[in-house]
Amino acid sequence: MIALIAGQGALPQVVAQALEGQDWRLCALDGYAPSLPGPVQTFRIETLGSFIAGLKRDGVTKVCFAGAIARPPIDATQIDAETMPLVPRMLQALQAGDDGALRTVISFFEEAGMQVIGAQDIAPELLPAEGLLVGTQSDQDKADVGRARAVHAAISAVDVGQGCVVARGQVLAVEALPGTDWMLRSLRPPAQPVTPQKDPGDPLEWAFGSVSDWLSGPDAPKAARPPADFARPSGGIFFKGAKPGQDTRIDMPVIGPETVRGVVEAKLNGIVLEAGGAFILNLNSTLQAAEKAGIFISVESA
Repeated sequence: MIALIAGQGALPQVVAQALEGQDWRLCALDGYAPSLPGPVQTFRIETLGSFIAGLKRDGVTKVCFAGAIARPPIDATQIDAETMPLVPRMLQALQAGDDGALRTVISFFEEAGMQVIGAQDIAPELLPAEGLLVGTQSDQDKADVGRARAVHAAISAVDVGQGCVVARGQVLAVEALPGTDWMLRSLRPPAQPVTPQKDPGDPLEWAFGSVSDWLSGPDAPKAARPPADFARPSGGIFFKGAKPGQDTRIDMPVIGPETVRGVVEAKLNGIVLEAGGAFILNLNSTLQAAEKAGIFISVESA
């Protein structure tokens, strides 16, 4: 029997559909139940030990994690007897980065005799084929991929994130705890460009004008200001992939149509995925959205 421990997002639905006809059950961390039909067995971190023991008694031999969750707070008064031996390792894991914490969780299930498998083992179509899937990639885009790989390796070494944005060799953003969508939103141009009252002309003129405004007081006419959003290189690529050495059975990077929308709104040229290190949800819809928007999607190995 397979236990699908599902979080939120579209990934659990894809895995659940692939499991149809097999002997499996749906489980979820309390507060993070997926939008899937049927009964869901929920559990808390404080009762993780008894939850794992119950799966083993019920004949579960394989476990698959799919979907997003956040680190929940722990109520020490709710920890049960079967979970208590795990507490020292759990506390240590919660102080580590995401990858270290997930490795600890995996070890609990493996020590109970269960095999932890990846979503790609159940739904292999999640992993896209290598190559240029849609659109056209310029020489500058290809050069930016090399820079992005170096940045990705650097942030991965300290367990920060799985993606970054590079344009003309300049690093515009790196993915951290808020995630991909938040990072891409941070790159959107201002909704209404700032229109200066007059051309500021020479930077020294603008600087001295600013000092004059300050000395004249708040009610004095304001000198022209530079745009609030500093100029950035045009174009750019969003690179995403598993961290070097990451256990890809859990927390695999994922993109989909929403990612394409975020890349378009951020005025980027395209998306580059690490071959074997990222899923594409709703592949056809994602490629169609990219083609319509005029951006590329490429899957590349190092």
